[in-house]
Amino acid sequence: MASLLKRLPTNVDGDFYVDESCIDCDACRQIAPSVFGRVGRQSAVRQQPRTEAELLEANKALLACPTASIGSVVKHPMAAALEAYPERIEGEVYRCGFTSESSFGAFSYLARTAKGNLLFDSPRFSGPIVRNIERLGGAGWMLLTHADDVADHQKFHRRFGSRRLLHRDDVRRATSMIEVQPEGREPRVVAPDTLMIPVPGHTAGHVVFLYRERFLFSGDHLAWDAPRGRLYAFRNACWYSWEEQTRSMESLLDYRFEWVLPGHGRPIHLPAARMREELEKCVDWMKRN
Repeated sequence: MASLLKRLPTNVDGDFYVDESCIDCDACRQIAPSVFGRVGRQSAVRQQPRTEAELLEANKALLACPTASIGSVVKHPMAAALEAYPERIEGEVYRCGFTSESSFGAFSYLARTAKGNLLFDSPRFSGPIVRNIERLGGAGWMLLTHADDVADHQKFHRRFGSRRLLHRDDVRRATSMIEVQPEGREPRVVAPDTLMIPVPGHTAGHVVFLYRERFLFSGDHLAWDAPRGRLYAFRNACWYSWEEQTRSMESLLDYRFEWVLPGHGRPIHLPAARMREELEKCVDWMKRN
C-alpha cells in the first residue's frame, strides 16, 4: 500500500497522492490523465478528481499501479473500479489493467473469441482481474510478445490451463516450460484470427500479434507518442539491435491494421491508410536516428 509518510512533495494538496516508490511506468497517467501527470522522473497528482468520472479513473489507476504507489487519505468504495477491468477498447478487445512491477507496468490485453479467449502478455495475478477474466471465459491462449512482459504467466496458466507462446529467442530459464516456442523469422498463424509477426530489435525474440487484421498488439516494439502525435519506437530501451528493429518496423508496412495496442506508450486508433502513413514516418525517423 502507498505510504502517506512517503508522499511525494510534487503532489497537489488533497486526497489522492503518489508516494516515493513510483517507478514512472506511466500507467496512472494513461488511465487518469486529468488527475496524474509526470513531474520530474515520477508521476504525481496534478489535480484532484473533480467529478465522479475522474474519481473512478483515479481509483482505477490506484488498482492498476504495479508498485502500489498511489493512495488516498479518504477510503473510497472500490466496487466500480474493481469491475471496470478488463475495460473494453472496441468490440471484444479489452485492456486488462492490474499491471505488474516485473513488467515495469506494461499493459496486457484480452480478446474474446468463440474458439477461446486470447490473453496478450500477462497482467498481475490479482483476485479481482482473475475473477473478471474468468467471467469473460478465461484465457485459452497466452500470447507473449517478448521476455520482458511475461509477468505472472505461470499463475494464469495454472488457473486457466492457458496454452502459452513465446518466441524461442526470448525464452529464459523462468519461461523454459512454455508450451509453444516458435523459431525463425517467418510470420505464422498461431491462434484464432491471430498472426504472429517476428520483429527482432527491442529483444532478439520480440514478436507482435496482428488480430483480425485490425488490432496490432505491439509489446515494446511500437507505440504512440501522444505529445508529439506520432508512432515511435523506444530508442533508449532497445536491448538487442536498433538496426534490426528498424528493419522489423519496415516489414510491418506489408500489413494492414487500425489499432496499435502497446505494452508501454499510448494505444492509438487511426484509419488504416493514415496508420500506414504514420508508420512510414516512424521508419524514416528510425533510419535517421
